[in-house]
Order: sequence, then structure tokens, then C-alpha cells
Amino acid sequence: MRMGLLIWAGFWAFLIDQVSKYVVVHWMDLVRLRAIDVLPPFLNLRYGENRGINFGLFNGDTDWLRWILIGFSLLVVAAVYYWVHRWHPSRRMQLAAGLLIGGALGNVVDRLVYGYVLDFLNMSCCGFDNPFVFNIADVFIFVGAVGLIVFDSSSKSGKKAA
Repeated sequence: MRMGLLIWAGFWAFLIDQVSKYVVVHWMDLVRLRAIDVLPPFLNLRYGENRGINFGLFNGDTDWLRWILIGFSLLVVAAVYYWVHRWHPSRRMQLAAGLLIGGALGNVVDRLVYGYVLDFLNMSCCGFDNPFVFNIADVFIFVGAVGLIVFDSSSKSGKKAA
């Protein structure tokens, strides 16, 4: 299968994200506790409902924004899949695209099920108290996007993609 790695990477990123949200928010009862210190200040669990985009930007309780964000996310997923499938089918690009797509779909499912994205990770360091929370899907989206940039650049500079 030509895009097998993309599909498997997307599947595992999606599954890991959804399982982590269920375990932390529901099984560990973060929804009720609101905060669990794991390795303070470096790693804490804080309950968050993100109704906007990154860092709560455009955060509001409007149903139309929820559907716009779902539609935009699905458009990005389709565009990334098409772009990698059509022009950059290297294994590294497939892996990066799969991580981004799996993370994006994890957040889409949250918006469909809850009306917002469940966030629970909080990291601070060195006297800086980070007020923001994120989730595993956000990590996969970030790593996937960086990978797409790095691996696309390396393929254009004449290096053979793996």
C-alpha cells in the first residue's frame, strides 16, 4: 500500500490521543479534581476545555465557531493527505503527515463529542508558571507539522528522502 505508513501513523496518533484523554480526564477523574500534580512544576495535569484555537484564541461558547473549526480541521487533513500522497510519498513525509492528521482528527472527535477540545497537560519551568494546557493531539500536530517542513526541505535540497 503506497500510503500505509501515513495511515498507520495517523491511526496510532489518533488512538493514543483519545485513550490518553479518556484515562486522564475520566478514569483519573481530572474532570472533577481539576488538577493533579505529577512532577511539579515540570509536568502537571490541569483540566481544560478549549472552545477556540491554539492557546484559547477565539475562545467562546458559540456553536458556529465549533463547526467552522471542525470544517477547517477536516480541510487541513484532506489537503495534507492529498499533498503528501501526490507529491511527497517518502516514508518520513508519510510519518509526519500521519501524526498531524491523527492529532487533528483526535481534536475533531472532541469537538463533535464534547463541543470543545479536552486539554490536560501543563508544563512549567524555571520560575515561569505556564497558564496554558494542551493535549497529546496537539503534540502530534506540532511534531507532524515540523516534520513536514523539515523533511520537505531536505527532499528539495537534493537529499534522498527515506
